[in-house]
Amino acid sequence: MNTLALKVFAALALILLVESVSEDQKRYDNYSVYKIRHPNQLQRQLLHKLTKQHESFSLWHESREEIHLMVSPQALPELGKYLNKTYARSNMFISNVQELIDNEQALNMKARFGPTVNWKRYNTLSEIEAWLDDILIRYPGVTEGFILGKSFEGRNIRGLKISYKTGNPGVFIESNIHANEWITSASATWMINQLLSSADKQVREMAESHDWYIVPVLNVDGFVYSHEKDRLWRKTRQPSAISSCIGVDPNRNYDSYWMVNGASNDPCEWTYAGPHALSEPEIKAMSDFVSSIKDKLNVMLAFHSYSQLLLSPFGHTDEEVPENYDDLMQVAKAYADAVQALPYGTVYQYGSSAGLLYPASGATLDWAYNEQYIRISYTIEFRDTGKFGFVIPPAYIIPNAEENLIGIVALLAEAKKLGYLKLKY
Repeated sequence: MNTLALKVFAALALILLVESVSEDQKRYDNYSVYKIRHPNQLQRQLLHKLTKQHESFSLWHESREEIHLMVSPQALPELGKYLNKTYARSNMFISNVQELIDNEQALNMKARFGPTVNWKRYNTLSEIEAWLDDILIRYPGVTEGFILGKSFEGRNIRGLKISYKTGNPGVFIESNIHANEWITSASATWMINQLLSSADKQVREMAESHDWYIVPVLNVDGFVYSHEKDRLWRKTRQPSAISSCIGVDPNRNYDSYWMVNGASNDPCEWTYAGPHALSEPEIKAMSDFVSSIKDKLNVMLAFHSYSQLLLSPFGHTDEEVPENYDDLMQVAKAYADAVQALPYGTVYQYGSSAGLLYPASGATLDWAYNEQYIRISYTIEFRDTGKFGFVIPPAYIIPNAEENLIGIVALLAEAKKLGYLKLKY
């Protein structure tokens, strides 16, 4: 078979593979995403009421500056009524969500002919776990696997500890707590690789002077479901006792100001906080594990997407801030400045979670700060600011991961300067 025939055969195989994968998945043909700019209180209230009444609306992002709303083609007339009634300023920034998903799937399939984990595509849970197994074999002296516990569907929730010497301050990284935020686990695995193999002097110093606890995929059931059934699935997969709707927002389920603000008691909403704090086995497992090693931890970082934000506590209120808020802002500025100085020029904003973004109680960053006394605690919202949203193409994985790594180098250096990386025990 000549070269041209091989290329044609490979292209046809790729098309068939993408189509076979897509047949089983929920589709978002002609779903569009709109930005509602500078919404006032009434516009917000009516928009939230609209999304509760219609399954065809989904909030992708909400901040003080704008709201991103996904709309089915059937619900466009209803959106038009809302815009006419409220005079809300808006523009469409994604015309067909399914096109983004299809393009992502095609690129994923094309890159599968390379190494198992190569950061040119998004990896499945089984691929990430196989890669972790290989890492443990290749770096036996400095790596150690750990299991937080089991998910609702019985999957192991795995993590990796990297430690070059005893007596290091500890950094915990939680990733993919929201199932659809694939760039987070991609960035976490890329960071693991860099901590073990980078020859950069700054990265080597950072890697070897901290103990690292990294969980690439916390919401394992939701992550698998997002790959196999619904690319935009966010929550866990535990059924509700009071509704046919499945799952809980795990980042509203921690036992810290649970259900105080910015969380829903409706099982059908994306921000459903669950029937009670720690109702989700994934979050209970994470809570128990971190509690057992909290004296070894100085920093908690929760990877999310999207918005390009560095968020500090508090999430439950915007009427007060932590006692070390000025220090948290100084450390966050170091991250943002380091990222912006790179050739990509990516701009990150920073502030408290409730003050800069929106109230969200029961989240990792508040729980780590309030209940575990981890004084450097952030949510990092990765790229982008709305061009692709959750379906950010694989080409952005390495640029995002590169700038995040350099940002964390600066973050930890600033935290050390302020005295936060002293051993607790």
